Amino acid sequence: MQILITGGAGFIGTSLSLELVKKGHQVTILDNFSPQIHGNNHKNTFLYKRIENLVTIVEGDIRNKDLLNKLIKSNEAIVHLAAETGTGQSMYQIHKYTDVNINGSALLLDILANDNHHIKKLVIASSRAIYGEGAYICSEHGRVYPEPRKEEDLVMGNFANRCPTCNKIVDLSATKENDKVNASSIYGLTKYNQEQMFIIMGKALNIPTIALRYQNVYGPGQSLKNPYTGILSIFSTRIKNGNDINIFEDGKESRDFVYIDDVVQATSLAIENTTIINDIFNVGSGVATTVEEVAKTLLENYNSNNKYTISGAYRIGDIRHNVADLSKIRSVLGYSPKYSFKEGINKFVSWVNAQEIQQDNYDKSIEEMKNKGLYK
Repeated sequence: MQILITGGAGFIGTSLSLELVKKGHQVTILDNFSPQIHGNNHKNTFLYKRIENLVTIVEGDIRNKDLLNKLIKSNEAIVHLAAETGTGQSMYQIHKYTDVNINGSALLLDILANDNHHIKKLVIASSRAIYGEGAYICSEHGRVYPEPRKEEDLVMGNFANRCPTCNKIVDLSATKENDKVNASSIYGLTKYNQEQMFIIMGKALNIPTIALRYQNVYGPGQSLKNPYTGILSIFSTRIKNGNDINIFEDGKESRDFVYIDDVVQATSLAIENTTIINDIFNVGSGVATTVEEVAKTLLENYNSNNKYTISGAYRIGDIRHNVADLSKIRSVLGYSPKYSFKEGINKFVSWVNAQEIQQDNYDKSIEEMKNKGLYK
């Protein structure tokens, strides 16, 4: 197929492009090469160099209707990755996140609804952020969906989630695709809007559409410049600059870290599937890893003498835990994650060690959030 990947010059898009080209597909990438992610000389980056001679690269904005229309007309499938990312930053750049993520998606779908094209498959990159705190188990009330944690609890160091009915502390459960959507950030809300617009219009236009709710993706190619997203890259950049690591809350908060090759596997399966009309899948490892474990593992793998501090600080909009239930994607798409966290970290660290040390902008990002009242 001829496949258009919006936002395709990023971390996920470049790895996906290489896999699709290997399978014989023709790939066109549309990307705005945001300096926050790619720096000021994107043609000299690891990501650009790995794809520049293998795919067609178009520099432009997802909100440019004429350009987008032209690209859609010359392709048969679209993988929509273009989005502003970062939970914390989304809480004070509301217009930007909404404009790019929602309006950019709306424009793409508007073209599909009103102009001639040959698109016969849509894949939209959604996010686990749409679940907010996700699913938990209460000893009294069973499966529950906690509301965002209250600031009066966080400031006292009470970070655990509680049952919305009886206020008892609840235990983490793997979140399923049919669990409650309860976004706690502007980013999460925009990703849910993207996903649902694609699903609704896919049905209306008779274009098979699959939404993939990516968990915390990491691996070679992840931006080491962007201090607003991805704790593995944030922590790595601090370590390489000789700086200690600041861990929020009590360090026991956890995430489902999924290695990039597993994400590419899931996305390729979605693109090439010929039986699913419209559906939604979690993409993750199915394992929860605490942030303290992340810091320890990285320091060990980098043979670093740096330290980490568990500060008790917190960000407004952050969740406590997440882990994906993968039952559906395993049985329907045949997805099976191949990399454990340990294996993935080994590969990620080896790649980071081969890169130039990037400027550590973490403190600047924290100061921005403090000024906005989002970091306590």
